[in-house]
Amino acid sequence: MNEKKPWLAHYPDSISKDLTIPDKTLPQLLFETAERFPSHHALSFYGKKISYAELKMAVAAFSSALRRNGVHKGDRVAIMLPNCPQFVIAYYGILASGAIVTQVNPMLVERELKLLLQDSGAETIVVLDSLLARVEAVSSETECQRIIQVSLQPEADPKEHSFEAFLAQGKGGVPAAELDPEHDVAVLQYTGGTTGRSKGAMLTHRNIVANVLQSHEFFKHDLDFGKERCLTVIPLFHVFGMTSCMNLSIYIGAEMILLPKFDIEEVLETIKREQPTLFPGVPTMYVALTHHPRAEEYGIDCIEVCNSGSAPMPVELLREFERKTGSRILEGYGLSEASPTTHCNPNFASRKPGTVGIGFPSTEYKIVDTADGTRELPPGELGEVIIKGPQVMKGYWNLPEETAHALRNGWLYTGDIGSMDKEGYLSIADRKKDMIIASGYNIYPRDIEEVLYEHPAVQEAVVIGVPDEYRGETVKAVLVLKSGKTATEIEIKNFCRINLAAYKVPALVEFRDSLPKTSVGKILRRALREEVRTP
Repeated sequence: MNEKKPWLAHYPDSISKDLTIPDKTLPQLLFETAERFPSHHALSFYGKKISYAELKMAVAAFSSALRRNGVHKGDRVAIMLPNCPQFVIAYYGILASGAIVTQVNPMLVERELKLLLQDSGAETIVVLDSLLARVEAVSSETECQRIIQVSLQPEADPKEHSFEAFLAQGKGGVPAAELDPEHDVAVLQYTGGTTGRSKGAMLTHRNIVANVLQSHEFFKHDLDFGKERCLTVIPLFHVFGMTSCMNLSIYIGAEMILLPKFDIEEVLETIKREQPTLFPGVPTMYVALTHHPRAEEYGIDCIEVCNSGSAPMPVELLREFERKTGSRILEGYGLSEASPTTHCNPNFASRKPGTVGIGFPSTEYKIVDTADGTRELPPGELGEVIIKGPQVMKGYWNLPEETAHALRNGWLYTGDIGSMDKEGYLSIADRKKDMIIASGYNIYPRDIEEVLYEHPAVQEAVVIGVPDEYRGETVKAVLVLKSGKTATEIEIKNFCRINLAAYKVPALVEFRDSLPKTSVGKILRRALREEVRTP
């Protein structure tokens, strides 16, 4: 066993450490599943069920309609939709046509939308009808002239530019495009833009197919082909939802139970009615489920695999959720540039709460110094996490300098600070940019947040650095308290003093009713930082 890859020792013989990635495209995965399970439900949306055979036909029609309307291989086609059947049909239809899916967050305002469409050069967009005004407001300043409107309400007489009318144009079929899985880009997955300009990560068909197969291999003892039901409430335009919900479900013939947004009552009613077996979620979703007074009454224990990603999972929250529901959360890690998953706590070996687990099959990783990233650090030392594997992106769209900075000698430099223990388990401290430097001390917000989550009155916590004339920066905690609980600033500080070094104790404590979050439920630390820096 290579001492530099200690995580491989945890793999049983039944799970491959090094996968052979087939020379296949994402539409091929769908079409093969449709041949294998034609009558199985592929999608469930508020009682409406769509079989794999029906999904395959709709995808073929959408692909054909795109090609008949002049969309060529390599063209960018944007999707600006919540979770719904039209999203899945459009996604696979675009890929089958040879075009590139451009993921668009429906929450983008006009300025952000314009920049994304200008950057991608998308000429076609599939958009929810209620968002149409935003697209029309910026279309004259972009290349986007073909608009396909989606209505989630049944239409007796579909409009000229409706999704249904566009699908009808594809009847009769136009052959799918010839694709090179290794080199042809499937998806432009735009990063959150937390460090400035949002960048389009170019994910090839091979990148995404590899991550689907890696995910399946890692969890294959917990997944049965044709028998799983995946609660899909994470947005599909987000890279976590795209792979861990949609593409993995398609590969294993699972039924995707689609919800357009996370509403705790609706989610619980859906769990009770549909009995999902898989639930990829983010920490804020588990917070809501944990603190719902009657969560146990909805049969949450039907969920066999709970994955958490996108943001760090506080250890106390994980334990409280598991105590209350009997379910087991497996926390993982990934990023847009890696399609996204690179690590997860395994079900086949020890789980270490507070870590993001071990590397996926065919994934290498190490911790390097933060100065120039050339010196590998020993176990236990904090440094930048770098990753190598078949799921790592081709590069950033039209950004050669940023690509060269992120991809060096075959390694992806993640910008995340972490450490690896002697067994290969990875712990993420924070983003490099989130580190607080106070009086010369490097302070990682997550260290403080873990302690705050242990306080019996705290439901959600986020820690940021704020300008300080004397210390350079000082620590501020922003908290949401549990319903019916109270706490004072002095109580919180005293609690932290017992559990943290003095320089880490928040100098400022603010209580709020809620925290700003992204559409996927990740707490927007950046928004809180901008508040204190705006005069």
